[in-house]
Formats: sequence, C-alpha cells, structure tokens
Amino acid sequence: MASVVFYFQVHQPFRLRRYSVFDSGTNYFDDAANASICRKVAEKCYLPANRVIAEMIRAHEGRFRVSYSITGLAIEQFRLYCPEVLESFHELAETGCVEFIGETYHHSLAFLYRRDEFIDQTELHRQLVTELFGQRPRVFRNTELTYNNDLARAVEEMGFEGVLTEGADHVLGYRSPNFTYNPPNCRNLRLLLKNYRLSDDIAFRFGDRSWKEWPLTAEKFAGWVDQINGNGYVCNLFMDYETFGEHQWADTGIFDFLRVLPGKIMERGENDFLTVSEAMDRYPVSGELDVSHMISWADTERDISAWLGNSMQANALYEVYALSDEVRACGDGRVIEDWRKLQTSDHFYYMCTKYFSDGDVHKYFNPYESPYDSYINYMNILDSIRSRLQSAVAGSG
Repeated sequence: MASVVFYFQVHQPFRLRRYSVFDSGTNYFDDAANASICRKVAEKCYLPANRVIAEMIRAHEGRFRVSYSITGLAIEQFRLYCPEVLESFHELAETGCVEFIGETYHHSLAFLYRRDEFIDQTELHRQLVTELFGQRPRVFRNTELTYNNDLARAVEEMGFEGVLTEGADHVLGYRSPNFTYNPPNCRNLRLLLKNYRLSDDIAFRFGDRSWKEWPLTAEKFAGWVDQINGNGYVCNLFMDYETFGEHQWADTGIFDFLRVLPGKIMERGENDFLTVSEAMDRYPVSGELDVSHMISWADTERDISAWLGNSMQANALYEVYALSDEVRACGDGRVIEDWRKLQTSDHFYYMCTKYFSDGDVHKYFNPYESPYDSYINYMNILDSIRSRLQSAVAGSG
C-alpha cells in the first residue's frame, strides 16, 4: 500500500508600498494591492479549490484526506478582504478529514537569526490555528520547507511530533522520500519528505505543453503513485495551494484533475490518502536522516540561496534582525507587528538575482522593476522603523 499525503501551503505576504527617503508615514503596506491580489487569488484558487476538496471528501465518504498550513498573514488578509475563504476552511476543518499544521506566523526566516523570535512566531501561529480550527498542530513546517538537524531539535523541544521538509537528492543519496525518517539526536520526532518529482509534475509541469508527459491525466498519475508499492509507504505531494487555479489556470484542467484523482488512486484498493500526522502514526521509521546544512524546496539547488544568495539579501536580513532586542523591548505593539511583517521571506525573495536556471521563477514573482529596487524600498522602510524606535526611546526618557 502507498498512502498519498497531500500537503498544501497557503500564504499571502503583506506587500510593501513604494516608500522613498522623503516619506514620513508609518503605513508601509500597499493596502490596495494586497486587497486586490487576495481577492483575485481567492476567486481563482482558494474558493474553487476548497469546494473541490469538500466535494471529494463527501464523495469518498471521508477517505480523501488533506493537510494545510495557512500563515498568520494569510489569515489576517482573509479576515480583511475575503472572509468567505476563512469560512470555507472552517467548513473543511469540520469534516474531520483535514489537518492544519504549524509554522511561523509571519512566514519568516527567524530560525536562522533569532531563536527567541522564531519560538514566539511559532507559538503565535499555533495559538491561532487552535483557536480557529480547534486543532493544536502536531506537525511543523518551517518557511519554504527550510530545515536542518538544529531545527528538528528546536521544534521537538516545542512539543511538535513531526516535521515536513524537502526530499533533496543530495541529502537522501540512495534513499527514497517515500519512507519516514528520524533526525539525529531527536527521541521521537519524525520526518516526512516531499516527493519533489511527483509534486512538481502537478505544481510546475501540469500545464506545460512542451513536457513529454503532457497532458497529465489522473489515470496516468495514479499509475505513477501505484509504482511506489514495494518501494515505500508514502507519496508526499507538497505544493503551494495556489497551484490550483493561480499557477495552473482553470483552463488547463487542473480542477478536473484534482476532482478525478482521488477516485483513480483509490480504485485499485491498494492505495489511500492520509493527513501528515496519520502517515507519521501509521508507518514505521526507516532510518536516521542527517541534514547538517540548511535545505529548502526552492529552485534546483534546494538550498537557501533564493533568500540569501547575494549581498543585498544578506544585508537586509542582517539589518532587520539587528533590531531584534530594541523592537522586542520597545513595548509598542504597532512597531513590533510592522517589524515582524518585514521579516516575511517574500521580501528577500524579491531581491534575488539568480537569473539562470531558475530565473523565470524569480522574475515572475517579483513585483519590482528589479531586485535592486526591492532592496532600496525595503531599506527605506527599515530606516523608518529605526526612527520610530529612536522616538520611542526619547519619549520614555
């Protein structure tokens, strides 16, 4: 038997407005763009995809099961701009067939820079998920599946029982992502690894007419899943939820594929669907997986160079976290929240200059004319945060 584990990431950053050195305001976010994009993606992806998921759960009498992580920032925007999306996730939660997992509230890279901030953001997110959906997350996924041994130990100490990350070839070697693993020096924590070949067939290649496997049918994909039998227990399909309707438009047939796939996978009677926790509970650990260097699900390198690959990114990240002690001690909730929104990984992704094998991806998601414009805009806003901190200190003195 091979169990399909569908995990979807739901995230929308608070995008920054154009902010020059002559600006003096403290509203750093492009409210109009954030509202417009959130509503557009809701109509193209979140609402129709949630309808299909709910339909499949009903049609298969609870045997179709999926998992999500929804960032705190996405939830804030759903509340502001399209509360019907949040209601549709509530309805999925009530089916008992959907699991919500933990991550950093602000979709940040805080683990790399400030462990106390990382812990606080993770706890904020865990509290939010518990309040909204009545589930206390057992499983953790770090931003963009960034992961190493140190992260595993940290999240185990926080009470998580499992972690999701990338099934990177250079880490796995001869081993398969279709098994569960233990990190070194962890007593009980388990790892589920993304099967990136099959995941990316849906997330990136589905609508590519030049791909030799196009068109990808549910029957064909179910056959690939069936080949895992005898060489693994799980087929971990991890992807951005925006795959459905936004990255792969409805006219590619992506929703029809999603609607038909569960039945095709289960019709042979040998395969099923599980949430991430169910997969970790059911299957035995197949060995220890040592990940000493940070990995992620980004780009062909599966490393962190998408966010830390050039001097602009390194400087921006250093500078925002250099303010940690002052911001966390300032007592001004608005300053703290603005600073945390500046930690969102998307801001540093927009500064990426990797224009080779993955260049089109970075250009497509970059709302700025160039990565340099993104860096300058970001640093102007960070200077404003510094000024507000100085004023707060002066006012308290």
